[in-house]
Amino acid sequence: MQPILEISGLTKTYSGGFTALKSVDLTINKGEIFALLGPNGAGKTTLIGAVCGLVRPSSGAIHAFGEDMASNWRHLRARIGLVPQELATDMFEPVRRAVGDSRGLFGLPPDAAKIEEILRALSLWDKRDAQIRTLSGGMKRRVLIAKALAHEPELLFLDEPTAGVDVELRRDMWRQIALLRERGTTVILTTHYIEEAEEMADRVGIINKGEILMVDEKAAMMERLGRTEALIALAQPLDEIPEVLSSFPLTLAEDGRVLCYRGDGGEGGGAGTTEVAQLTKALIAAGIDYTAIDIHESSLEDIFVNLLEGGAA
Repeated sequence: MQPILEISGLTKTYSGGFTALKSVDLTINKGEIFALLGPNGAGKTTLIGAVCGLVRPSSGAIHAFGEDMASNWRHLRARIGLVPQELATDMFEPVRRAVGDSRGLFGLPPDAAKIEEILRALSLWDKRDAQIRTLSGGMKRRVLIAKALAHEPELLFLDEPTAGVDVELRRDMWRQIALLRERGTTVILTTHYIEEAEEMADRVGIINKGEILMVDEKAAMMERLGRTEALIALAQPLDEIPEVLSSFPLTLAEDGRVLCYRGDGGEGGGAGTTEVAQLTKALIAAGIDYTAIDIHESSLEDIFVNLLEGGAA
């Protein structure tokens, strides 16, 4: 796949000595939706700011569309859209004019038809003459997306695009992002909502304390790091795990009343689910009765939390 953005050795240390990015390497492929996950303060916004010219890196290189950003910043920035986390716009300006003016910032001529198309796609057409200050929080975020799309970028950054909006609006915005990808726009979004990455992303990167912990396709990440866990409620408590069950990854809990299994799993079950089935047969063969089984497959959130807590990669 052709890369649209290549970041190598990117470091940002502020004057006070705080290092927000630590030699970050990252490649984004053309046409993909890439989700960068991380807790608050992980370095997500700093990374976006470095690419978009809002933050000057301390060291490292950024190449977009095959060209060096440091040497061709003005030309390349016109091909990049940014939806910032903070609502930074003239609140007294009407929606249509605010979006239309964004084209001029990048040297593009007015295009009323394009602005109408964008506003209709984001369900803003009925609000086109309303001042931005009169809109709800979710609608204001849509205006930010519309402004970022006005100059028809090939690469779009969304920094926490659904922060503070309700679930219905969040899902509507997911649909809009999927449509952008269908039109050929490469989308990079930062989020701490794990379900956003599960819903939309082709690949996921996890960042913490300025370092990239992992980058992989979503399905591959879940297959590699996913787990199957099963809690088996026993009819009679056990003092220890019988020798006939020693080949299974088991522990006892709740004074021997619950048998806990934790094995390889991943998206869709896989080896772990098969082994749980084998375990139940072994229990029956050994005459160990049980009353209930609760099976849980790892989610992307489980993997994310485990990595942040220093779990194995």
